Amino acid sequence: VQLQACGGGLMQAGGFLRLSCAASATIFSFNVMGWYRQAPGKQRELVALIFLGGRTTYADSVKGRFTISRDSGKNTVYLQMNTLKPEDTAVYYCNAERTASQPFWGQGTLVTVSS
Repeated sequence: VQLQACGGGLMQAGGFLRLSCAASATIFSFNVMGWYRQAPGKQRELVALIFLGGRTTYADSVKGRFTISRDSGKNTVYLQMNTLKPEDTAVYYCNAERTASQPFWGQGTLVTVSS
């Protein structure tokens, strides 16, 4: 399984970006898909998850600003990021997990938010 993430870039604070993660397998083959991020000098952290049944969960730091969604026809998961803040600057990684399998990771896409 391959996950191809894209959509990162440079944005001013208050702006928005949409990240995409295209999977090489049907997204309904995964129990959960999500986005993580890693800022310079920090550990990777959870940003948002979407479960097979459609339930979503978010890190407190992004609640109300970020939205995770999916398009089964395109086997793609999205992360809509609004009202960006400089502290959102990080490399964002797409993740997918199946039962009894190692997690799958995308290659990462860099998001830089300037103040």
